[in-house]
Amino acid sequence: MRKNFVLAMVIVMLVGHASAGPEDFKTGPVFEAFGPVVSVPGAIVESDAVFKVAFDVADSADPGAINRRLESAARFLNMHAAAGVPTQNIEIAIIVHGPAALDLVRSGTNANADLVAALIEAGVTIELCGQTAAYRDIAAEDLLPGVTLSLSAMTSHALLQQDGYTLNPF
Repeated sequence: MRKNFVLAMVIVMLVGHASAGPEDFKTGPVFEAFGPVVSVPGAIVESDAVFKVAFDVADSADPGAINRRLESAARFLNMHAAAGVPTQNIEIAIIVHGPAALDLVRSGTNANADLVAALIEAGVTIELCGQTAAYRDIAAEDLLPGVTLSLSAMTSHALLQQDGYTLNPF
């Protein structure tokens, strides 16, 4: 009995050492500068899977940093494309509200500008809650290229759900 316990503990320790570390996370294949992921041997993702996913982003980035919530969409695309899911089978919408609105405005110091441009170029829809924009005195022309205004984040999520999108619960 004790031998089995010791053997089980050795196996647990060995498996723990076989896990990936930060150095194993790589970007690509969709975004070479954003969205690092790691492959997961044995994980099953069917190559004919279809994803329609909405990301809700309310938390802002630290000053001068990329918003990790926005980058989650890049990770989602990289991860699934690397696992063999065709990018045309992945539709992503990012709905931004609250303090994160400032991560979508034009400014010389917005660390998110390149990420937002890359996401939009890859077909990701990025919408800013119009209620947040009004509250924060953000006009449509203040937004990074390709970002759109919606009536509200609540409206956007309701419409996306009607269109078959699921909410990513990160």
